[in-house]
Amino acid sequence: MAVDSRKHMLEGYKVLDFTQFVAGPTVTKLMAEMGAEIIKVELAPKGDLCRNFPYVKDMRSAYFVQQNRGKMSLCVDIKNPAGNAVVRELIPKVDVLVQNYAPGVIGRMGFDYETVRKLNPRIIMCSVSTFGQTGPLAPEPGYDFVGQAYAGVTSLSGEEGGEYFPPILAMGDVSTGVHAYAAVATALLHRERSGEGQHLDLSLLDSYFHYHDLAVELVSSSRGAMRAQRTGNQVGALSPAGIFKTKTGALWIFAFQDNHWASMCRLTGRPDLINDPRCIDNTQRVANRDLVNGSINEWLAKLAGTEAAIAALREAHIPHAPVLTVEEAMAHPHMRERRTVRTVHDRILGDFQVPGFPLRFSGFPDELPLEAPFLGEHNRKILSTYLGYPGERIAQLEREGVLHSAPY
Repeated sequence: MAVDSRKHMLEGYKVLDFTQFVAGPTVTKLMAEMGAEIIKVELAPKGDLCRNFPYVKDMRSAYFVQQNRGKMSLCVDIKNPAGNAVVRELIPKVDVLVQNYAPGVIGRMGFDYETVRKLNPRIIMCSVSTFGQTGPLAPEPGYDFVGQAYAGVTSLSGEEGGEYFPPILAMGDVSTGVHAYAAVATALLHRERSGEGQHLDLSLLDSYFHYHDLAVELVSSSRGAMRAQRTGNQVGALSPAGIFKTKTGALWIFAFQDNHWASMCRLTGRPDLINDPRCIDNTQRVANRDLVNGSINEWLAKLAGTEAAIAALREAHIPHAPVLTVEEAMAHPHMRERRTVRTVHDRILGDFQVPGFPLRFSGFPDELPLEAPFLGEHNRKILSTYLGYPGERIAQLEREGVLHSAPY
């Protein structure tokens, strides 16, 4: 069998990356992990604003490193005609352009899709924003939680009548980046067949609203007679399904399927509830949640703690999970074996852990040795390799302040 000499599946694809923060960089981070050449265009003089996000050591941000490993940095004054010309010359050299500025910003720089496709008709341009490129909200600024609130997601968090408690992680940003990568990959596949480039419009709001598995159809199909309720640490439409306290912590238990419920009843010493009319199916168990949960809580109160409950639930093949802290999750042997959490090395920060690459390919099982760039580190390499600029021309752009660089 012939050995595949490619370093990864996207080797040879070139990407111009006008992104910062989370959603946009996620798109190009995934592509870098698969071997694409990423030219990260950072606006002079400070570059990506995430270079200041904690943890910071010697002006080097671990957050920036996590989001930008495997990318080349071109720090350029885009407002300077010479800097703008550099980007215009790069556009015909790349396959994909990704940007996540607010709608209209990239156009004011001179790189709206109509302009870009005239320079490169085959280019795939991906625009990531909070609300999308069209619609009444499109011009509004926003972040992850703004999209979450508009999508009706925040309204479902917490207890009914109480405060809202949205998840404190970049769920919308990261998932929008993954959606955007899926769109880019599909558009590249289409281009291979047709030769056509196109513009992709991805928004946090669209991605967040896409997460609704029950709420939207419930309201619509029932003509408003039903709606998703806030249920705190319980899954509203399922029972038993929620977070239960133990003597030493907490864990999720999912025994809403009838076979799992029967196993749960036997495990808790309440086989009488298996055929009890109040617990006979999921609908009745939801209506009588206090009875159902009470039987589980009584059982948990007799156990030594979370580990004892896990052992019993595992033996009974009932889906469950302990509520781990971030530190506990990072140390879990499953996470380490699958490299869900992985150790990377940085020239300033040394070794530290980051979330691993979530996609697995049998043909490319190995991770690439990626490194995050210093600000403007690849100015000379990009201009000489991609555009054929001679050394003196590059030096002149540096003297004129068109190109910037810094050792962090």
